[in-house]
Amino acid sequence: MVLEFISGRISLLFVIILIGAVVLTCIDRARKGMRVKIRRVPGLDTIDEAIGRATEMGRPVHFTPGIGSITSDTAPQTFAGLEILGYVAGMTAKYDTDLIVSLRVPVVFPLAASTVQQSYLTQGKPQAYNENMVRFISTEQFAFAAGVIGILNREQAAANLMMGYFMGEAMVLAESGAQVGAIQVAGTALMAQIPFFVVICDYTLIGEELFVGGAYLSRDPVKLGSILGQDIIKAVIAAVVVLGVLCNALGIPFLLNLLQM
Repeated sequence: MVLEFISGRISLLFVIILIGAVVLTCIDRARKGMRVKIRRVPGLDTIDEAIGRATEMGRPVHFTPGIGSITSDTAPQTFAGLEILGYVAGMTAKYDTDLIVSLRVPVVFPLAASTVQQSYLTQGKPQAYNENMVRFISTEQFAFAAGVIGILNREQAAANLMMGYFMGEAMVLAESGAQVGAIQVAGTALMAQIPFFVVICDYTLIGEELFVGGAYLSRDPVKLGSILGQDIIKAVIAAVVVLGVLCNALGIPFLLNLLQM
């Protein structure tokens, strides 16, 4: 019993080390100049267009990373949204466009504020940043939604970017953005809300398209290399699953025995 437990732990450790080695190798090669190609994502390409339109119209860009926290299973989507926020803030700083960031979760507020401030500093315009750009609305889901609706209507936002975890407020926010004539790009990994975004928004990021947003927009070699490594691991896992099904169908226990070592 003990030997089986130790053997299982060793196998798991080996897999973790192998995955880490693949990802680190891809990151290293990307840093050294290897070109990592990511398929075109129209929704991410449209972000520049949306910010440009807001600049021409003299109206603000509204951004929200959703209602997810950073201390629950919604954290990956929240961090993905904040990564895209960094790019958006850099572009609004570059073009002197007003930016409004709406938040529901208190612990996300300092991260969002720091992200925006750092983006303005990177663009050489720290004086253009002001604390009113990042606004905490309410911890209550639909009070937050009502606050965002008010902002969209009062400020007449020309672009409404929603990237992160959304629930029942998704359609309400998207419909409000459509009513003020904003270009809308939304992204979430919650499959139940994607249909609402697809119907109302101009472009929708589906699932993993949200998570690659930061790397796609910034073209950072480290991030691109990490994505390449993860894709290789996924391809290997898919191949192992298919091979395992075939081996089981043919009555060959070799792969199953190997995985149980």
